[in-house]
Amino acid sequence: MPAPLTPEDVRLAVRAVVVHTAEEWPTGPLCRNDGASYPCRLHRWGRRVLEAHGLNERQIEALIRHGNPFVHVPFPFTATGPSRQQAARVVPQGVRPTAAGRPVTPPVTAPRWPRAS
Repeated sequence: MPAPLTPEDVRLAVRAVVVHTAEEWPTGPLCRNDGASYPCRLHRWGRRVLEAHGLNERQIEALIRHGNPFVHVPFPFTATGPSRQQAARVVPQGVRPTAAGRPVTPPVTAPRWPRAS
């Protein structure tokens, strides 16, 4: 049985799939970061981790298109449910499940930088 995923595993997997994307060359697609044949070892690892975390192919492709290697993926990821390898978490009746991650607080004041015209 593989070790359970940590938030750091997911963070590094997002970075791996975004940074190690395909770049077209005359010889075929190569990894944009290290020039290895695409998909390189780190890109494959990142996809495996994100799939185990519960993201589907469409969501992983959206992360790659977004292009930000530091985008936040919630832990645990519950949009499509737990992966087939993990059992669903049972919450006793009457207990409200809490949201994972840091709560997002709105800024106190509006930003003061000048607007582009």
